Amino acid sequence: MTTNRDYYEILGLKKGASVDEIKSSYRTLVMKHHPDRVPHEQKKEAEEKFKEISEAYAVLSDEKKRALYDQYGHSGIDQKYSTEDIFRGADFSNIFEEIFGGGGGGGFGGSIFENIFSAQGEGFDSGGRTRRTRRGRDLEVSVEISLEDAVFGVEKTIQIARYELCPVCSGTGARPGSKPTLCPQCKGHGQVSVSHGFFHLTQTCPKCGGEGKVISTPCSKCAGQGREKVTKKISIKIPAGVDSDSHLRIRGEGEETGGGKGDLFVLVHVRHHSVFERHGNDLLCEVHVDVAQAILGSEIEVPTLNGSVKMKIPSGTQVGKIFRLREKGAPDLKSRAKGDELVRVIVDIPEVLNANEKKLMQEFARLRGVKV
Repeated sequence: MTTNRDYYEILGLKKGASVDEIKSSYRTLVMKHHPDRVPHEQKKEAEEKFKEISEAYAVLSDEKKRALYDQYGHSGIDQKYSTEDIFRGADFSNIFEEIFGGGGGGGFGGSIFENIFSAQGEGFDSGGRTRRTRRGRDLEVSVEISLEDAVFGVEKTIQIARYELCPVCSGTGARPGSKPTLCPQCKGHGQVSVSHGFFHLTQTCPKCGGEGKVISTPCSKCAGQGREKVTKKISIKIPAGVDSDSHLRIRGEGEETGGGKGDLFVLVHVRHHSVFERHGNDLLCEVHVDVAQAILGSEIEVPTLNGSVKMKIPSGTQVGKIFRLREKGAPDLKSRAKGDELVRVIVDIPEVLNANEKKLMQEFARLRGVKV
């Protein structure tokens, strides 16, 4: 990441801004801070500012990234996306075309991505996409767990299919004893330049796929791919306190390339519970009591995720009254402080009374001065 400042603040927007407002603000800021439009002595500062606003736009213009950012802030983006992932898919080229009239390619528009970002080894082209794979692809799987598992934590074994380096050629794609050779088309750069009138575009080399090398004698096991698809069983620890839609990041358990391993993201779904509802770190349940218990007070039995406990309700307890059992809820993922269990009392009114009960209730009504 290039910044920890608030993305909305960087673009001069308020949370909830529309897509058009985001695009318009970015367009204005690009015009103002593009390094090609400032004096030489201000170029370094302009490049940093340009990267900052481009990162903010890349996140806020993407529905999924923006939703994560709105909910979790920078931590949600940091856990889910690498620097390359942030810019992948962001449509800068159309904006450059609107502003500069030359597409997102070379010259005044897209060259800034090639010059600024590739200088840091991040390898972006003018559309914000990476030029070549530097590490394995991240994977995402979904896991469904019970509320008990979410509150207390659990270890799960999951099965995933992923690409790993070929064990025969060790990922080179070449038959053992041979080596890849320099790509004759791009001369090892992984990119080639294409001219369109006044503009010069840089694109991934079609011959080597951006690798800079070609394989003349491919490995017989992987057919020159350098990797093979395998199915693996992985044990993952789900920490106490997770909730539905939590993302867990398991580093190094994604796909593998010569540039390293990607990560595995585990999306957690918590099943509906028959007794409890979760509200943040608190758990809510309903307990039925007889009308006599509510009027006179009583000690009742209340379910918890750790078994039943006794709880006293005072005389005159009203319908819907909520009592709190301290630290009987879910732990907070960060502070580890426990939430509470909230017990809502439901008073059961008998539908049928026998003769004695009816007589007593009539006497009760008379004493209360209630006409029945």
